[in-house]
Amino acid sequence: MAMHRKEPLYRRVNTTAHGVRHNRGGDFRDSRTRDDRAGRGAMAKGKQRGLDYTPLFRFLLSKVGQDWDAVHSEAVARLDRPDPIFWLVARTEDDRKPFVRIGESSYYSGLYVDDDNRLALTAPDLANEDMRPGCACCTHTFNGVPFVRTYDPDAPYTPDPAG
Repeated sequence: MAMHRKEPLYRRVNTTAHGVRHNRGGDFRDSRTRDDRAGRGAMAKGKQRGLDYTPLFRFLLSKVGQDWDAVHSEAVARLDRPDPIFWLVARTEDDRKPFVRIGESSYYSGLYVDDDNRLALTAPDLANEDMRPGCACCTHTFNGVPFVRTYDPDAPYTPDPAG
């Protein structure tokens, strides 16, 4: 019997498509001096480009209420690196936020681990209807669903319902 390996919780972005920004820096040869090259890190190591962690965020949201150790263990096993988990899941009480902005216009519910070691929503009452887009040109999403409210240039920009 063959073991089925679960799919990774990230995907590679199509970086060959027209209009995809590659976030490339200047060429190493364009640096003016040796000191300049060393100080700027022109040959920066460890840059992660072309990965989309949307599957991870959906996975974490689907596991709210479940045991954190099991959720964390499965997520780490299906990732290239563990730190994107903590883009949504607060490590400390001070880090808790009702929502987290990922990229330019994607928002996700903030998460934390409760006293019973269960994954929980930081603001369980926060809904898509509470979110307000900051511009008319982008499609803003909350947990993967487009905002219900439309852009209002006269309203102050704040996706926070308290604002």
